[in-house]
Amino acid sequence: MEHYEPPFTINEDIINLTAEIAELSGILSISDTLSSNPVLRRENRIRTIHSSLAIENNTLSIDQVTAVIGGKRVLAPPDDIKEVQNAYEIYNQMDRLNPYSLDDLLYAHRIMTQDLIKESGRFRSGNAGVYAGQSLIHAGTPAAYVPSVMHDLFDWLKNSSLHPLIKSCIFHYEFEYIHPFADGNGRTGRLWHTLILSKWKPFFSWVPIETLIHDHQEDYYKALNESNNRTDSAPFVNLMLELIKQILLEIQNTSNVSIESLSDKVLLIIKTHPTYSANKIASMLGISNRQVERIIKKLRESGVLIRHGATKGGYWEVI
Repeated sequence: MEHYEPPFTINEDIINLTAEIAELSGILSISDTLSSNPVLRRENRIRTIHSSLAIENNTLSIDQVTAVIGGKRVLAPPDDIKEVQNAYEIYNQMDRLNPYSLDDLLYAHRIMTQDLIKESGRFRSGNAGVYAGQSLIHAGTPAAYVPSVMHDLFDWLKNSSLHPLIKSCIFHYEFEYIHPFADGNGRTGRLWHTLILSKWKPFFSWVPIETLIHDHQEDYYKALNESNNRTDSAPFVNLMLELIKQILLEIQNTSNVSIESLSDKVLLIIKTHPTYSANKIASMLGISNRQVERIIKKLRESGVLIRHGATKGGYWEVI
């Protein structure tokens, strides 16, 4: 039996962006910027919910979203308030969700859309499409085929050996292409994208990718449309990786993740990439190989760094 493979062509930009994001993710993971900062986590969660719902034409301002999440009364359309409450509830359950479980996806959709649509937590029974304003960009998969194609997509997601960064973007595109629900596809797809990434690097639970999508909504729909026309998700993957890189740089800058000395920089690279050679580290930092060797020698003498194995094929351990 053949397994489904989403149409996707990897290119140099995608490879480079994946490497750059992985590097940034390593720095943010080591610095523990988000996990150790509850204020930043809360702010980012509010931004995430506001942006994801604003894309779907929710009218609440970010101050109103903050008030709803804080349990305060807000003068606004009841459905818009309910959307915020539902989104907040499911984002708070993200660590319990399995990104490879179709049942968990249906559960997440049910929470996200409860008391808002008739087919909450169920695949749509009729046909639907992706709209930009009043314009139909794409007609979703015929309703009769949705359960089987979703099963195939989750099977691919679970078994694919692609990097999680690339895999999460492809899933996001394929999910929107199928458009499995009568409503709530956009917000559920964006939630699942974040969920996949959070299983790779936990701090992604608090990264407001949706904010960048909201700010670049026209580009988002254009990339979806271009991928549809090409029958290749690469344009969409490329855009999403650009946005992820942008939001990680923003977090790094606003949270003052700084590395004061060359020794700290060398140590951080080694923590992220324990097999890197002195030559590779020197190239990344723009300094001489000799400088890196002197720094490594001092780190070893101070007991901070231990070498395991030979020069070739060995690795560093940071104590």
